[in-house]
Amino acid sequence: MNAAVTPFASRAPGGLDLAGTTLHGVHVADIAERLNAVEPAEAAAILLAMPAGRAVDVLDQPELVAPGAILKALPLERAVAFIQAMSSDRVAEIFRNDLSEPDRHRFVARLDGETRAALAALLAWPEHSAGAIMTTEFVSVPADWTIARTLDHVRTVERSRETVYAIYVVEPEGGRLVQAVALRRLISGDPAAPIVSAGGVRPPVSVAPGTDREEVARLIAKYNLLAVPVVDARERMLGIVTVDDVIDAMIDETTEDVQKLGGMEALGAPYPRIGFLEMIRKRAGWLSVLLIGEMLTASVMQHYEGELEKALVLTLFIPLIMSSGGNSGSQATSLIIRSLALRELGLGDWWRVALRELPTGMTLGAILGAIGMVRVVVWQKTGLYDYGEHWGLVAVTIGAALIGIVTFGSLAGSMLPFILTRLGFDPASASAPFVATLVDVSGLVIYFSIAALILRGTLL
Repeated sequence: MNAAVTPFASRAPGGLDLAGTTLHGVHVADIAERLNAVEPAEAAAILLAMPAGRAVDVLDQPELVAPGAILKALPLERAVAFIQAMSSDRVAEIFRNDLSEPDRHRFVARLDGETRAALAALLAWPEHSAGAIMTTEFVSVPADWTIARTLDHVRTVERSRETVYAIYVVEPEGGRLVQAVALRRLISGDPAAPIVSAGGVRPPVSVAPGTDREEVARLIAKYNLLAVPVVDARERMLGIVTVDDVIDAMIDETTEDVQKLGGMEALGAPYPRIGFLEMIRKRAGWLSVLLIGEMLTASVMQHYEGELEKALVLTLFIPLIMSSGGNSGSQATSLIIRSLALRELGLGDWWRVALRELPTGMTLGAILGAIGMVRVVVWQKTGLYDYGEHWGLVAVTIGAALIGIVTFGSLAGSMLPFILTRLGFDPASASAPFVATLVDVSGLVIYFSIAALILRGTLL
């Protein structure tokens, strides 16, 4: 697997000099990153010059950005051979995300029956489910085997399995999962003892194939597992989800959430692989929606046009008022989305969150309101700006408006994820720009309503 590779000549973008490199002793993840810097045809030529096993290891790396394009650039027979040697979950990921239908059909037609069946089984499950990211390459043994026989079996199959750190014990008839035994327990156990004696008394943690991958990640973290078995309704093993598969999936999930929180549609692929028109499509939709929402801001200001003509000083603080409400709402939204994702909160906890965010918003609003009032006083007293004879009432208006707007922003921002989750949407859709737009419109209404109450008979 670590044999020297035939040198190849290439100079990749960014100063990466691959000329004369043998890649002997270079980690496959680093090789994958280097291949990302060259064209797929050149990457394919590099893989062809490597030992087959090492080339398969490179293709199995999640760091490789365009595995589908590289496979298409390979001779068909070599590409099929590589696919059949790769881990089943990686192949399913490539077929789902990196290959179009004609290319999928071209490869599938040449695969052996076992690989084709495993691939079809994985592609049948929803993209973000345990079934979609599981691997069918695991070690399982009948419950009537001894520890010695199990260890001999592990030595025989370990090169073809995703992991051998957990051995899954199943019923000799029916295949129902009985135990999950750690390899270290076998090594320290009596070779003549039955395999079931090395397992625990508690039933193994398992998931159904339709389980969301975020829930799988939570279980792996909670029970400190290296892998979790995936079982059907009759508790027969279908595959396992390993911790490295979960890490890769969570990186993708986090990337999607961050992109949604930024006020855009999830890209679904690395940034360098998104074409210009696709990038426009992903971003223009949400920007248009947000623009339409912000148009309501202009409508609100038109409604209060008379007040603005009488008290132009109020316009000076509109950016301050709007940004403070949006910021508080975005803070609350981010906190609640994360807590919902980590299962720290459930849908039934909305009222607890509301009771907490209400005084929190009022306190934060009071802090910001005090700062806003001090700003008016300092500018007036030092002569930096003259707010007129009723500057004291202006300061009170700013302070009271900030309390109301920050309180509303915190409450609205914390409730929006609950509402979206209840409606069946991803709570990450409650992006910071979306919350800011909502609070901007509402904040102006709150601001001018408070101003009308405090300044009536003076400026208004």
